[in-house]
Amino acid sequence: MANDTPIEICSDKNPSACVIWMHGLGADGNDFAPVVEILNLPQIRFILPHAPYRKVTANNGYEMRAWYDIYAFTPGSREDEDGIRESQTYIESLIAREIGRGIAPSKIVLAGFSQGGAIALHTALRQNQELAGVLALSTYLPLKPLLAAEKTVANQNTSIFMAHGTYDEVISLATCQVSFEVLQSQHYNIKWHEYPMAHSVCMEEIDDIRAFLSKVIYD
Repeated sequence: MANDTPIEICSDKNPSACVIWMHGLGADGNDFAPVVEILNLPQIRFILPHAPYRKVTANNGYEMRAWYDIYAFTPGSREDEDGIRESQTYIESLIAREIGRGIAPSKIVLAGFSQGGAIALHTALRQNQELAGVLALSTYLPLKPLLAAEKTVANQNTSIFMAHGTYDEVISLATCQVSFEVLQSQHYNIKWHEYPMAHSVCMEEIDDIRAFLSKVIYD
């Protein structure tokens, strides 16, 4: 399934780091461009890819941009493993492209919101090269039963920023906490953040994201 060319935002001619940031269900790469502008971080190339259009079962088969199909919005429902792995392969191609452009894997962050965050988590923990970090915003860990068998040693200690809104009615706080506990049980280096917001982002969170990216990329 073809993907449109990602958006690139970078204020420097020769960036030394990269953040690949996946949008949520039904949005596109433009969704987090304003957040990137607010972050105003130098020496980082932000890649904002677009998910392909696909029919989403839980939305009555309506076609929209989606990283994978969703069969139901209820916790524990069947997951689209093929779609998840297809998106993993695509994000891995973007990682490989950045490495080819001179960015070290240890200076690459995978980020995502909601469904995009699920792909960020899923993909990062299966990489054979250590990444700088993971931003998992208002999201959950997909294919949880497969993580123990598929995770790689390279990213066992990679910093994970996991954040959720206490008023989120799309992906409940409890759903996110279950994923957090699974990651904790696998001994990941994960920091939990809660904000008084719905299924969105807020300025306090953006400030914390800026601090996280500064630490994992510049330190």
